Parts: sequence; C-alpha cells; structure tokens
Amino acid sequence: MNNPVASTEQLRSWDNEHVWHPFTPMTAHTAEQTPIIVEAEGFDLIDANGQRYLDGISSLWCNVHGHRVSQIDKAVRDQLDRVGHTTLLGLSSDVSIELARRLVEITPNGLNKVFYSDSGATAVEVALKLAYQFHQQKDSGSELRDKFICVGHAYHGDTIGSVSVGGIDLFHRVYRHMLFPTVALPSPVGLRLPEGHDHKSWMQFCYDEVERVIKENHKHAAGLVIEPLVQGAAGILVHPPGYLAHVRRLCTEFKIPLIADEVAVGFGRTGRMFACEHEDVEPDIMCLAKGITGGYLPLAATMVTNEIFDAFLGAPQEGRTFFHGHTYTGNPLGCAAAIASMDLFEDNDVLQNVQDMEQLIAEELRTLHSHPHVAEIRQCGVMIGIELVKDRTTLEAFPDDYRLGHLVTLAARRRGVILRPLGDVIVLMPAPAMPLNLVRRLCKTAIECIDEAIQSIADR
Repeated sequence: MNNPVASTEQLRSWDNEHVWHPFTPMTAHTAEQTPIIVEAEGFDLIDANGQRYLDGISSLWCNVHGHRVSQIDKAVRDQLDRVGHTTLLGLSSDVSIELARRLVEITPNGLNKVFYSDSGATAVEVALKLAYQFHQQKDSGSELRDKFICVGHAYHGDTIGSVSVGGIDLFHRVYRHMLFPTVALPSPVGLRLPEGHDHKSWMQFCYDEVERVIKENHKHAAGLVIEPLVQGAAGILVHPPGYLAHVRRLCTEFKIPLIADEVAVGFGRTGRMFACEHEDVEPDIMCLAKGITGGYLPLAATMVTNEIFDAFLGAPQEGRTFFHGHTYTGNPLGCAAAIASMDLFEDNDVLQNVQDMEQLIAEELRTLHSHPHVAEIRQCGVMIGIELVKDRTTLEAFPDDYRLGHLVTLAARRRGVILRPLGDVIVLMPAPAMPLNLVRRLCKTAIECIDEAIQSIADR
C-alpha cells in the first residue's frame, strides 16, 4: 500500500475542518472515526490504516466490476496517452461517438440519440428540459405543456428540476418554494396501507390512479417520470409486475413522453441490462449514469427517440436548438471507461452472475423473514432493502434518535464491511460482478449487524 502524504490523524483533522460531506449530519461525522479510503482492490476498499472493507454498496450503487479492474484501468490509461478532455461544443471525439453507438445498440428500441452530461441528476434535468421544449416545437403543433407527472416517494437527483419531480419529504421539503408544480401518482407498494385499503384494493387504486391522473392532465403533461421497477432512495421500493407496462400503455395512448430514470436500476442491477426490459417497455427518454462507466468516472447520458430529436432540427436562426450543455460533456476518459465496462459485461457474463446472486441473496436472507424487527425484505436483482421496525405487527418505527440504521453501519465497519442505510432500511447493493462467496459474506454480516444493533438498543 502506498502511504498517504499525511498521517491518518492529520487527514482526519483536515477532513473535519474543510470537507462538507453529502447527505451527512456533519456534527455526527466529525465525532466518528470515519474510514479514509486511500486504495481499493477487487471488491475491497482499503483505508489509511490498511484496514480492508468489503464494498457492500458498490461505492454508492455505481461500481459494477470491482475496483482496479485491469481492462478498465488500461482503457483509461490509453485514453490519457491521447487526450484527457476536450469538448463536444463545436467539436466531437472518437470515444464519445463510439460509446453513443454502443448505447444505442444495447438500450430499448427507438432510443437513437444520446445527449451526454455528468451525473444522474443532470441526466434527469436534461430529460425534463428536452420534454418541455419538445412540445413547443413538435411537428404535430406547438403546445405549452408545463406539468410533469411523477411517482410518490420518487428520487431523481438534487438539481432543482430533479428535486421538483422527486417526492422524499426529508430531502426536499426545505426547497418546496423553489420547485415547479407536479402531479404525483401514489407509489404502488403495499407495506403501509392507507386506511380503508387492503393490499389488493390499494394496488388496484394505484393502477386506476395512473389512468385517472393521465386522463385529467394529459393536455398539460410534458412527461411522466418514473424509476422503472425499483424506487431506490425511497428504501428499495419494488413495484408489482405489470405496473411499468401499464404506465407505458397509457402514456402512449395519451401522447405523454415516458421518461425512464434508469440511473440506479440500469446496467445489470435488476438482472437485465436495463429495468425496462423486464416488461418490454420502450421509453421515449431514458436517463443513464452511475454504472455507465463501471463506477469509475462521472458520466451520464440522456437518450431520446428520433421523434423528440427531430423537433429540435432547423436552421440556426430558427432558435430550435437545445441550449444546454456541460463543460465535461462526453468526457473522453469517462467514455473510454464506459466502453471497457460494456465489453466486460459480455466477456464475464455479468448478467448471469446477477441472476445467480439474486437467488443466493434470497436464500441467505430467508432467516430474516421471521425476525421480530424486520418488517419487510424488498429485493429486485441485487438491489435489497431490509426494513427494520420496533414492532413488525404494528409497523411502529424505532425512534429517530436511535439511528438504528447507522448503528448497523458501524457494526458492519467493525467486521470489515461497508454498508449505508436509508434511515432504518438496511441496503445491500453488491456490485453486479461480485463473486458469490463475497455475496454470502455480505449477507451473513448484515444479519449479524442487525442483531447486534438491535441488542445494543435493548441494552440501553
């Protein structure tokens, strides 16, 4: 291991003094001995003290093939020997062209145009602006459509537009006066049911609401935004089979562009390359990021159909141009990493590994189904959410100040595993290429840490 420039103590001091960490209560952060990662190998992260940790969250849901993967490393180094960055504003680059061609080949039919950006949030922001402008310029006649339909509990990123179509109160309520109005569909999940509903009636209500909301708002709806199959940041909420296809059918009938946010679910995490494939859904716009480079470099893509792209064509003086762009749009290093990652999917049969992992995880976590403090285990592919509650009969939650999910994280660190919960939902998000023996270790550790954290509360 290469020694860092400064001691661990000095790095920690500088970290506490200067670095503002995302989604982090900083008072708590500065009081803890948070690992300072300086290296990685395979599916392990290594901190400044030489401690190894199994990366149980794929470095925030983006790592695919592990760390220091020779093929991706080589692709990035080879690209560095040519050019590290140029621009797509007025120029083009060979690797951005090649990656666009490859994305068109593997995504659902009809998505023939690629607009690059830097992150999942920017991919969604691009999608919203494209949809909004499309309706004003489309061949069938200009329309001002100024509403977006979204799904309750949604998370699409942290820019103002992506927050506007989001629905997680904890993250978004402070910005409510900055956001544009949207129309929300109820999330079709059934752990906590509204009064007067059983599971069957609630699911039917959710399906019916899609039709009602679309019928009532289609003349003003610029698009419908959805996380296909799984709402990640809401706690790994898994939609019932057929819901996505139902949404697609109604969007088609009422001519509303369907925007599929595949940022978290794309690139193998649900068992198919893209979640839309499970229901043969072809969106009008698809947002990609996270796993696109194998988790190496920030890169995102918003893909659209020819119909949407054609609405932006015309003489320069007509003003039909999409006036949007990013300095690092189509960065060559990111594109090179993405191409190498896509090769590895095929070379290593990663999607088959995900299917094997999915079955193993379900078997390993089976014991938790009868746990007195586990309300539900939600799984789609290798996306897993284990919801912890004080009482599984009443679904009463643990008090917020217990920070139970965080206690599980600390227990996992002591065992050499990195987890990051969503409140009291313990998230397991192994990299799609993770070997099965490491997946088994991840599951066993999670079970041990849940028991330890709950016992520590009981011992207070």
